[in-house]
Amino acid sequence: MATLTARPADEVPFEDLQTVLGTSQAGRCQCQRQVLGDRDWWFMPLEERRLRLAELTCAGDPDSPVTSGVVLYVDEDPAGWVAVGPRPTYRRYYGRSPVAWRGRHEDRDDDGVWLAACFVVRAGFRGQGLMYELARCAVDLARARGARALEGYPIVAADGGEVIWDEASVGVPQVFAAAGLSEVAAPTSRRRVMRIEL
Repeated sequence: MATLTARPADEVPFEDLQTVLGTSQAGRCQCQRQVLGDRDWWFMPLEERRLRLAELTCAGDPDSPVTSGVVLYVDEDPAGWVAVGPRPTYRRYYGRSPVAWRGRHEDRDDDGVWLAACFVVRAGFRGQGLMYELARCAVDLARARGARALEGYPIVAADGGEVIWDEASVGVPQVFAAAGLSEVAAPTSRRRVMRIEL
């Protein structure tokens, strides 16, 4: 039976995170689209995105008071990643996006509310329920680093269809629910706001 081990990204080599991200869309994104917003992300070279992610994770610096996610290992293999940090970090949701704010009246600058923004499970490890473990890891990291609440903005299938893998990078409701989050809003037909008080 495989052993699962979760480590904050500041406690692992950056190369392990890059192994999880690979060369697919996640590797091209480097978890910067949610941080930068579409326009700045689109025009930023890949190497600069990678450098920004390294700075946000504080990779290899276990004494860092901050990091931006958790790497999940299956035995010794880096297999999954969840980006999690203070909600204002994620500028894509800060501005005009209705996802986080429609029908809600919260302080957008409140860094006591954290967000599990993005999930990646490495090819070869999918279909094993690792997203569920990553959601629990996001809750644990947010709690350990002093967050008051954690949110997720999962996607639901359209009209009885299926959520494809790239869409599921923001999570799906059942994954967040299993980690203790509850739905608090349905801002669009396909997105939900889920939250847990810590």
